[in-house]
Amino acid sequence: MKHLKENIHISKRAGIMFFTMIMIIMALIIGFHHNPLAVRRDEITKKIIAISIIAVAEIAFIVLYDKITVLPVELWQNRHLIWKLAKNDFKKRYAGSYLGAVWAMIQPIVTVIMYYIVFDVIMGADDQMGARATSIPYVLFLTAGLVPWFYFTEALNNGTQALIEYTYLVKKVVFKISILPIIKVIAATFIHAFFVVIMLVIAAIYDFYPTIYTIQILYYSLCTFIFVLALCYSTCAIMVFFKDIAQIISIILQIGMWATPILWNISAFDLKVQTYIKINPLVYIVEGYRSSICEKQWFFEDFYSTMYFWIFTVVLFGIGCLIFKRLKPHFADVL
Repeated sequence: MKHLKENIHISKRAGIMFFTMIMIIMALIIGFHHNPLAVRRDEITKKIIAISIIAVAEIAFIVLYDKITVLPVELWQNRHLIWKLAKNDFKKRYAGSYLGAVWAMIQPIVTVIMYYIVFDVIMGADDQMGARATSIPYVLFLTAGLVPWFYFTEALNNGTQALIEYTYLVKKVVFKISILPIIKVIAATFIHAFFVVIMLVIAAIYDFYPTIYTIQILYYSLCTFIFVLALCYSTCAIMVFFKDIAQIISIILQIGMWATPILWNISAFDLKVQTYIKINPLVYIVEGYRSSICEKQWFFEDFYSTMYFWIFTVVLFGIGCLIFKRLKPHFADVL
């Protein structure tokens, strides 16, 4: 019975029908949704763009079905091995040090403290960066932005290095190397869970106690997990052939730190500027963490941002699958 469960196979026709059904539902929801506060012309433009992207994604999925689905299938079939290797990766990273995994927590905590002292205590960031307008203490505002950012950066950096770090496994013919990036992302999730707890403690100190909306942190953590995993399948494959991508990612992350409303409040800008800022998918995640802690709003109430994020992530994941599959036969030779 267990063997049968491990080898459940979905036919190509069923897979395409399932994906098509999801795309049709998304298109219908977008088409019939109406925001009474939005400018009619802007709303129609957003709908046209979103539905066009969905149509292109549907066509690409049908044409490239075999190439796109091979990676998710391998991940599902090796899920038990993935979990075991992720735990071993986390333990191995800090083996031999006296404090062990505590080191992974010290640096981010020190970073939060330093930002708080510089931007709030010294510079008065509550007023300068618009945090005061949200009625959220700046230390909580800052922590709720940095927690998902630390998760994203650590997972992306480690995931990009996955094939390089596990070169000995890449050279094994029988080993499914497609599971290596997700191992790194899961290992980063362990540390992230600790920081979520710290964030909830800080929120409670300032009288922002957990509510039913707090459970959305799990949803936004999943958003971050899938988004960074989609990126890692592209970056880790390119890393094998182009080592400079690690430095390029480092620079992009430095810019992204300031381009994402982590230290500053997006509501300090007018709506038109906010629209351009929200092109960055991480804005959806960072703002989602804050709303889960400090506001009474469900993620689906921000309809267009939610649709945009998932459409963008699905397309990005498809691109990552194609790049990884295309370059995979050459990994062992180059390494």
